[in-house]
Amino acid sequence: MTASLLTLDVRPILRNGGEPFPEIMKAVAKLESGQGLRLLATFKPVPLFSVMQKKGYAHCEKELGKGDWEIVFKPEGAAAPEPAAAVARPGQDDASAWPAPSHSLDNRGMMPPEPMVITLETLENMTPGEVLEGLYDRDPLLLYPELQTRGHQAHCEKTGASEYRVLIRCGSAS
Repeated sequence: MTASLLTLDVRPILRNGGEPFPEIMKAVAKLESGQGLRLLATFKPVPLFSVMQKKGYAHCEKELGKGDWEIVFKPEGAAAPEPAAAVARPGQDDASAWPAPSHSLDNRGMMPPEPMVITLETLENMTPGEVLEGLYDRDPLLLYPELQTRGHQAHCEKTGASEYRVLIRCGSAS
């Protein structure tokens, strides 16, 4: 079924503290019918699995050692239509009526996936309606689909050249 694979190595981006999600989505947009994507990353990108599944791709994963992973995404039938609000974007949800943050995390200076892991662990201990304020070096694009899956809302503000403030309203699914 899959004629070929397009290989994308995002390890240099991750090791330099960058966000690979836009490059991954560009590569996915370039895939031809029936073509798969071979992704090389410095961690197992679990939130990406659901993003790609919604686009109609199944995955298989293999740890390469030293923390590196190879993920192969293969097309499986027609892509499911993506809901309009499937991925939160900066400014998507108006947070002006949300309560003041009850928890705050400074995730700056951390390497992926640590900011996401700490954010999700913190949300597990919060009650629905509470707001978490997180500071990040980059827009945490892989975090948004995971937040939506867990029933949380997010609002991102770019506060500096490479600083982002994300407000997360804890949903009832945590």
